Amino acid sequence: MKRALSPSLLLLMLSGVASAQALTDPTQPPPESRLLPASEADVQVSRGPVLQSVLIGSNGRQVAVIDGQTVRRGEKFNGATLVQVGKNQVVLQNGRNKQTLTLFPEAAKKAAH
Repeated sequence: MKRALSPSLLLLMLSGVASAQALTDPTQPPPESRLLPASEADVQVSRGPVLQSVLIGSNGRQVAVIDGQTVRRGEKFNGATLVQVGKNQVVLQNGRNKQTLTLFPEAAKKAAH
């Protein structure tokens, strides 16, 4: 005895096949991540430590967050001493070498031009 499939059951089965074809692999990176940058200027290269935050307390406490590490004024970060803390920048000193780190360095570069 042959049994005919009802039209609604047939549509349900076909829609399941169609939707399975439209699914993407969730472990694959998004398509935009496969695009190449327009120029080398678009590639961001880390050029040293990054100042992420500055905290200046009313009691004289001065703290910087550099590459996720909390550093107080006078303490060392990667061999350099945090010698100055301002509201938008800090200064690290290693011997005679001084390095100034700025919050949002790209914005500071654009403002300077």
